[in-house]
Amino acid sequence: MQHQATITTSVTYTGIGLHSGKPVTISLQPAPVHTGIVFARIDLPGAPRVAARACNVTATMRATTLEAGAAKVFTVEHLLAAFSALEIDNCLVEINAMEPPVADGSALPFVRLIQQAGRTEQDAPCVVNAISESFAVRETDKFIVVLPYNGLRITFTSINPHPLLGVQFADYEIAPDIFMKEIAPARTIGFMHEVAALQAQGLALGGSLENVVVYDETQVLTPLRFPDELVRHKILDVIGDLALAGRLKGHIIAVKSGHRLNTELAAKIAAAAHRT
Repeated sequence: MQHQATITTSVTYTGIGLHSGKPVTISLQPAPVHTGIVFARIDLPGAPRVAARACNVTATMRATTLEAGAAKVFTVEHLLAAFSALEIDNCLVEINAMEPPVADGSALPFVRLIQQAGRTEQDAPCVVNAISESFAVRETDKFIVVLPYNGLRITFTSINPHPLLGVQFADYEIAPDIFMKEIAPARTIGFMHEVAALQAQGLALGGSLENVVVYDETQVLTPLRFPDELVRHKILDVIGDLALAGRLKGHIIAVKSGHRLNTELAAKIAAAAHRT
């Protein structure tokens, strides 16, 4: 029987938000069984909280946003992916701004933070959502589906018109060691021609060559960690977004999926689990 787990000791990390560009500190705190992953906005009166659940998703433009009452956080997917892949079920994330630090644009700094904190198993069985029927979300040429599978597997096809990207395909069995080596280091991808439009919307204000893999019209301006870094980061986002439905056993197959389709699938999975 698998048991729930939390972190062993408190840890803190400070940086800037990718979209807000503002300084932010997160503090990860051990939490009791059945807490889940919960964000506490300690910069607001009463430190309001929002749980990392699919029902709390309120926006998905360029990042996943969670909201409950006065508590709102966004760009949470990289941190949630690290919790999910390292099998941390319960943690209180104290945060003094609306957005966690972007770090280097990947989940690797959060993996290291969790490793620094340690992992402690708890005296309660882990609830694993083993997929018993297929679910799908489609939109024109994009889709994401989950099928029954004894494990967690993600198959992703990314299609991008940029001449250096094109079609990228990846297929991984997700386990802590594979995630840490093959998926966690993959960083957010951005394009120079989008910068002005994003910043006009109040997005990408903290983006730089230090935390985003940037492409202009003909070349990549940031040294790549993997030749297929884009599709690996897409898988990272899927893991973080589907963590909103809890621990999963299933085979996820996606083509060109993003945060909106990912979180809609998480909501379908969570709703089905609630009915059983």
